[in-house]
Amino acid sequence: MVTDRKPRLEGFEERELEWRGTRLRYAVGGDGPPLVLLHGLGGTIENWRALAPPLAAAHRIVVPDLPGHGRSAPLPEARDLDALAEAVLAIADAEEMPGAVWIGHSLGGVVALRTAALRPEAVRGLVLAAAAGIGSASRAAQVTLAVLGVARPGHLIAPYRHAWAHSRLGRRAAFGWWGVADADALAPELAEAFLVGLRTTPTRARPAGPCSSRTRAPSSTASPALASASGERATTGSASRTGSSTRAACARPYGRSPVAATS
Repeated sequence: MVTDRKPRLEGFEERELEWRGTRLRYAVGGDGPPLVLLHGLGGTIENWRALAPPLAAAHRIVVPDLPGHGRSAPLPEARDLDALAEAVLAIADAEEMPGAVWIGHSLGGVVALRTAALRPEAVRGLVLAAAAGIGSASRAAQVTLAVLGVARPGHLIAPYRHAWAHSRLGRRAAFGWWGVADADALAPELAEAFLVGLRTTPTRARPAGPCSSRTRAPSSTASPALASASGERATTGSASRTGSSTRAACARPYGRSPVAATS
């Protein structure tokens, strides 16, 4: 179903899918080889405002609000990350996008990995931008994330996101050293797009745990190329042919901005 609201991504249509009793919202646009863009924890479609429109010049793009984020309703029960993966796979199926390349930021990176494990034929490749467990694996990052998880400062910032985003000091305070590589270089409109999602309450899923069998990386049947951007450095490599576990699939759902992390 096409919605009547003003689209949140320039040149994209917003659509709605009823899946297992849950309303899922997503944006679609462009024409060409298919790409699926997945935002991170607390994010929304707007997080891809800088990247989705130019990619749509040569690709068919689907950008979902993950369940419990943005305008997508939360799932009645999400026992693990597979529930989120199944939801976004349903959107890709509805848009007839088999064999897409999936690009995931933070939590979206882990969800993309789970889609490849669940449905290898649906995933031609993976791009992981500051995927969970890569940019947040250090002890300092873990402590910071624990404090932020309890304090939840985003809920205080979000109502005033325009003022925070258009202030250099505001961007530094909101994103700090942990959120982006260079808060001063983050464009105000992009900072505001990331702060939009802080108003939402994500679907609560049971933590994946330390590299359990349900959080292992996809095997070579999906043949994904893994590109991980983590802060100041990026690494690339092929997926393991043995389906060995990866820290990206096992740790906390948080990472840096895909714009800042890849700049």
